[in-house]
Amino acid sequence: MTDQPLKLFNSLTREIETFTPVHEGEARVYTCGPTVYNYPHIGNMRAYVFADVLGRTLSWKGYDLTHIINITDVGHLTDDGDAGEDKMEKMAAQKAQSIWDIAKHYTEAFWADVKALNIREPAKWSVATDYIDEMIEFAKGIADRHCYELDSGLYFDVSTVADYGRLARAVTEEGEGRIETVEGKRNAADFAIWRKTPAGETRQMEWDSPWGKGAPGWHLECSVMGEKLLGFPFDIHTGGIDHREIHHPNEIAQNQAFCGCAPDPGGLDDATHSGAKIWMHNNFLVERSGKMSKSSGEFLRLQLLIDKGYHPLAYRMMCLQAHYRSELEFSWEGLGAALTRLKRIVMSAAALADAAPGDASHQKFAPMREKFATAISDDLNTAVALVALEEALAVKKVDAGVKRAVVGEMDRVLGLGLFDLTRAALRIRPRDAFIAEAEIEAELVRRKEARVAKDFATSDAIRESLAAKGVEVMDGDPLGWEWKL
Repeated sequence: MTDQPLKLFNSLTREIETFTPVHEGEARVYTCGPTVYNYPHIGNMRAYVFADVLGRTLSWKGYDLTHIINITDVGHLTDDGDAGEDKMEKMAAQKAQSIWDIAKHYTEAFWADVKALNIREPAKWSVATDYIDEMIEFAKGIADRHCYELDSGLYFDVSTVADYGRLARAVTEEGEGRIETVEGKRNAADFAIWRKTPAGETRQMEWDSPWGKGAPGWHLECSVMGEKLLGFPFDIHTGGIDHREIHHPNEIAQNQAFCGCAPDPGGLDDATHSGAKIWMHNNFLVERSGKMSKSSGEFLRLQLLIDKGYHPLAYRMMCLQAHYRSELEFSWEGLGAALTRLKRIVMSAAALADAAPGDASHQKFAPMREKFATAISDDLNTAVALVALEEALAVKKVDAGVKRAVVGEMDRVLGLGLFDLTRAALRIRPRDAFIAEAEIEAELVRRKEARVAKDFATSDAIRESLAAKGVEVMDGDPLGWEWKL
């Protein structure tokens, strides 16, 4: 079932393309990671769920996967279009902490979310400040033909490469709207390769360079680490759709310059000139109340979902229910529905947990495995793949080991960790709940005994007592859940 050709949507060409690796039997993937100046919000984390499914799919297809995710700890300004303060320096000043401590704290917070969402570790977490020397060498190599110097730094002249902005469709679609004018720039879209420290100032993160003391531009790091760790061209570059407008076009321009394929014949009709054969972007997570913006101060973190009692894999399920290229609207009701669906799947899988895996190719499961493989091979259609998983779990009168093998095969791609989850773990239990589970269970035993004895007065009294402590007893719940907080 894994031999179906994998078809992926290439943002650069706006077409579905069959994945053909640059290196036989290998898949090399680069994912734009977080700027570690603050906690990631759940919309940020959708990008890594998507990249994880992509990586799991490539592994399932038999490719030797090398996946790189970067950690941006320098260079990213408060505006993606090279304007504003450095996000890291700004947060360090606000917190009155070392910028290195800020980076460490928020990197570890991001890694905690990665683990909670069952996202696989990449081959390497590449940290920007570990590659400053390589960034300077990269910039030196392209400066003469493609850059010019201003008082504020070294700038890339986008007119020196062919097809600048094709990824963003800047000419025909709305794009480039966040770029602000810097005095002296030749073109509005030109961007900083190296930002000089202003006279009279000292930054916590700054380095000597041929263009003066300063720090690299945000776009430079991904070009450098992608080339250094994966080699140009590599197979797939992923990121959120917001990167499609400025960050990735700038990265592509640098890659064209570095490869020596600009301006001619360096056009992007040949996707490998961009540094990667395929560029993939997940769409936005939308939240109507405005709680997705970090500038609001109070924003939707994965930890907030956990504090409200939701298992983090309910959010992964929510992401899987939608295609990665579709907008996904977040609501608490939607999260609850995703949790309920996950509970049903976990309950069905629980009966298989102790079975020794059998032969997944059993004929009875052929239609579900075919449906699953077709869906995943069709640009990672996880929504249909989930249905195939549920259909496999619903098959009756079949060896438990065979079913376990089929479910396990599908779960390796979806990444829900079904055989590691329990019903109890998926109960909604807010962090500030003040009643112990042992006390709840003891009261429920008393209540069941009272109901068997037809002592409904005692049964009702126990129910009301638990309700006063925030415990909802769910009699007749089709999932068999006995309570939730």
